[in-house]
Amino acid sequence: MPQEFTGLQKSAILLISLGTERSASVIKHLSEQEIEQLTLEMANMRSISEEIKSQVLNEFLQMCVANNFISQGGVEFAREVLEKALGEQRAFDIISRLSTSLKMRPFDLLRRSDPKQLSSIIQTEHPQTVALIMTHLPPEKSATLLMGFPVEVQSDITKRIAMMGRTSPEVLSEIEKVIEGKITNIAPTDYTSSGGIQSVVDMLNRADQSTLKGIMDILEDDDPDLAEKIKNQMFVFEDIVLLDDRSTQLVLREVDSKDLAIALKGTDDEVSRKIMNNMSARASQMLKEDMQFMGPIRLREVEDAQQRIIKVIRKLEGVGAIVVARGGSDEIIF
Repeated sequence: MPQEFTGLQKSAILLISLGTERSASVIKHLSEQEIEQLTLEMANMRSISEEIKSQVLNEFLQMCVANNFISQGGVEFAREVLEKALGEQRAFDIISRLSTSLKMRPFDLLRRSDPKQLSSIIQTEHPQTVALIMTHLPPEKSATLLMGFPVEVQSDITKRIAMMGRTSPEVLSEIEKVIEGKITNIAPTDYTSSGGIQSVVDMLNRADQSTLKGIMDILEDDDPDLAEKIKNQMFVFEDIVLLDDRSTQLVLREVDSKDLAIALKGTDDEVSRKIMNNMSARASQMLKEDMQFMGPIRLREVEDAQQRIIKVIRKLEGVGAIVVARGGSDEIIF
């Protein structure tokens, strides 16, 4: 199923595919809010190809079959049957989606808890336990919790999240047992994809500057490769539009004009306007001419040029020339 469709959109496509009579028999079992959301989504739907309809119907059928297996013999039984029929990866995808639709998620109570209360609950837990819990929380809440730990523990938790992959139900069950005296009503779960570099990036982008610096300083000493991977994803080239004009001008003074011309080959008009508006008329005209006469450029060359400019931004941030806004702050301090 194409990833760009949300669950609500797939539901709308399913109802459209079923036709008016069958859709009406389904809708009468829904709440007013659900009916309103689906009606609005269906109204906004344009032409849906037969291929997309077929994919949605096929996914729905597979999830119905999987749900039936779960009701017969539980999640493990369903997984075994689906793996034999469809293969391990396909079975994992179906069970994961079904787990989400059934709200078979761990730590639901934690997601609803106040961050300050939650912080006191997990302070004494092992960093691996904390890391696993944080991967199941919104990035904003994870950032708040992270700031409550000493800097050494912060870096340890960050590294564990970055290195984490799929977590089995057995491990999650053990975690639930450890904290069941503190947290109740945690729903069972199935295999869930959690952690990874992007989880760390989402979390650290919402942490304050002192927390970020402390974590990254330790990671750079402990695991330079991991620190570099995190840095590379924390600020992408298109984020230049988020800098104020003075910050942009400081960056432009430091970058190579050839790199700039190559980097802009792979960007949208908004980024180009941001750059051009912070250059003199003459420099802007020269940059446009360089781009025009440059001809086709390999994507890899564009990406490399963008990375070199990002390194300049990180260098300026590191020496305090600019501060990239993080932790919910819109202000850049010089």
